[in-house]
Amino acid sequence: QVQLVESGGGLVQPGGSLRLSCAASGSIFSINAMGWYRQAPGKQRELVATITSGLRINYFDAVKGRFIISRDNAKNTVYLQMSSLKPEDTAVYYCNADIQTTRWELDRHYWGQGTQVTVSS
Repeated sequence: QVQLVESGGGLVQPGGSLRLSCAASGSIFSINAMGWYRQAPGKQRELVATITSGLRINYFDAVKGRFIISRDNAKNTVYLQMSSLKPEDTAVYYCNADIQTTRWELDRHYWGQGTQVTVSS
């Protein structure tokens, strides 16, 4: 069984910063791409940023220059450093990872439970 557990969400004022963390645990052989998605009320879930096992990074245009994604492979953890936050960044942020549980199986897509980020004065 694999679990992704996010932490670090909360309430922050516009212009502020937050750092999200997501740790994967359980039966893990390897982790390939990891990423962050978000879903605001009444909107579809959207990609925020992804990082591959080879550290290739992709950002949603709206967060480029403000958010930084990184990962610690030894800890099976992905991070999202968010700066210059705007009210439109308010959403539930979900961690995502492509995980291989044994060498004989293909990657499966796993999701965390989500963490709320609210940007408001």
